[in-house]
Amino acid sequence: MAKKRLACRECHYVNELDATTCTNCGSSSLTEDWAGYVIITHPETSEIAVEMKVDEPGGYALKVR
Repeated sequence: MAKKRLACRECHYVNELDATTCTNCGSSSLTEDWAGYVIITHPETSEIAVEMKVDEPGGYALKVR
């Protein structure tokens, strides 16, 4: 079974497992405890991106604990 990547508790961006800070926002609050995954390619035209307050393209966790 593959190890889960790390989601940022601040912006929900999904980072690589060996990350110590979030690639998207720089926060050091990362966790393996997350669920759901959405890839946002065009945040400027995405209703989900607006709801999640996402400005940058990438993979995001829907629920982060």
